[in-house]
Amino acid sequence: MTVNVRRVYEPPEPDDGVRVLVDRLWPRGLSKEAARVDEWPKVLTPSTELRRWYHAQEDPSDTFEEFRRRYEAELAAPGAAEPLEALRALTGKGPVTLVSATRSPAQSHASVLAELLTSGGRR
Repeated sequence: MTVNVRRVYEPPEPDDGVRVLVDRLWPRGLSKEAARVDEWPKVLTPSTELRRWYHAQEDPSDTFEEFRRRYEAELAAPGAAEPLEALRALTGKGPVTLVSATRSPAQSHASVLAELLTSGGRR
């Protein structure tokens, strides 16, 4: 099972497999053709409230673990169960690349989601 995390602004790579946009909003200035996104499960993205809270922090790296905890709680909600299982099923069929407009993919919701997918939901 391969789950990669990349910026959506980076050109697609041959080994990306299924490209899944994990942002609630479409990335600014990027056409759908250039993004080459295969799936866009908006219900698996952080809520607007959580996203605004995290971006309002003076130093988001200080609050990443709290963000992770809150985002995992959102992903545990009943409405996210079916889309999360569908995404897990995709990972069983081949490589999946989670793409996001975030400047720091390693400290973002995309990395949290990738960890949940590769760990089977256990952290």
